Amino acid sequence: MSTLLRSKPDKDLARKLNIAAVAVTIVVLFLVGLMRSVKIPLPEGWDFSFLPPFHASLNAITAFVLVYALLMIKRKKVVAHRNAIYAAMGLSVLFLLSYVAYHFTTPETLYGDVNGDGLVDAAEKAKAGSMRTFYLILLLSHISLAGIILPFILFTFIRAYTGQYERHKRMARWVFPLWLYVAITGPVVYLMLLPYYQ
Repeated sequence: MSTLLRSKPDKDLARKLNIAAVAVTIVVLFLVGLMRSVKIPLPEGWDFSFLPPFHASLNAITAFVLVYALLMIKRKKVVAHRNAIYAAMGLSVLFLLSYVAYHFTTPETLYGDVNGDGLVDAAEKAKAGSMRTFYLILLLSHISLAGIILPFILFTFIRAYTGQYERHKRMARWVFPLWLYVAITGPVVYLMLLPYYQ
């Protein structure tokens, strides 16, 4: 076993980090809720249209890093696993900051909005057909799980960081597949929405 692992759990540190995780989750969910209704105008000449493919790329890379982290822990390569999780969390933070910046400054793109007027009328809905329903279900599952899973990703990380390895393993068994699902569905949602970006 690696000497980088804690010899005994640090429950005091875990308590402090758990409070920080709850605070971060509340702030993130507040910002995500607010960004739908508040728009901040960009300075003249600025354009964030390059961000959606960047977001999809960050999600795709995160998915690969998560699979690598799983393979490493299955092979008992704890340090490689830990470093991969650090990378996945760093990518997720970068995604979140960029995603919030994009949605605070840019009108939402709607699936089926062919003319880009910000509305999906009856003719556009008919043209999009059942794929729009599939897209909306996928999007809803992606966004809902991203919001629900965020604190649990942090709590799972905290369990390992503070030496609570058995609790970390128990949580990771169900947190990991949900995190991976969110990371994979992000690029899928982007690719489905791609024809409607103006």
